[in-house]
Amino acid sequence: MIGTIPIFLKRQSEKILISSLGFAAGVMITISVTDLLPNAFSSLQDSYLFFPTFLIVAICFCIGVIFSFTVDHYLPQEKVEYGRLYQVGIISCLAIIMHNIPEGIITYLTSEANLHLGITLTLAIALHNIPEGISISVPIYYSTGSRKKALFYTFISGISEPFGAFLAFIFLAPFVNSFVMGLLYAFIAGIMVHISVYELLPEAHSYQKYEIVILSFLFGCGFMLLGHFFF
Repeated sequence: MIGTIPIFLKRQSEKILISSLGFAAGVMITISVTDLLPNAFSSLQDSYLFFPTFLIVAICFCIGVIFSFTVDHYLPQEKVEYGRLYQVGIISCLAIIMHNIPEGIITYLTSEANLHLGITLTLAIALHNIPEGISISVPIYYSTGSRKKALFYTFISGISEPFGAFLAFIFLAPFVNSFVMGLLYAFIAGIMVHISVYELLPEAHSYQKYEIVILSFLFGCGFMLLGHFFF
């Protein structure tokens, strides 16, 4: 819902969008490299030697990239531009809901197995969801002039995350072990890196304000690295 802030501002919405995209990319890449992949490796090393573990992590990482690419390929995606039709916001809302339900499942299972990693993953996903809120609320507001509609559809997309966690609590928790979590960590890392490299950063660069993109990306990386001292 933080992503709805631009609809209450008269100016600078584009800069906020660019900064949010770059910041989220920095956060997601950093957590993938410093948390998810190392935890995937350590979880699988309980059962395998170094090389098989490395190979399994690499394969699951690539599967995550392919999965994310496939989802993005088949889901309708349109660049957010002010003044676009109401349907753009609705399509973005539906696409983000389909992304958020698995994210909720992943966050719950990760927190159940490793609270430290669950906290950092929760923070990373929450920051990543801010530009998602922007991508829904901005086109709906600018196409309809209704803040209520923008807030409503943004809320629907956001609430799908805890709904995914609820599904995990009811159906999936009893089947989780260190091996499954190792596979899942690598898979998540692949998804996050793909989203960052092929979606968030190119979208931010498309506005041709490169200094803002670079600074916000580095700030996102530094923010997560600093977070290691507190979590």
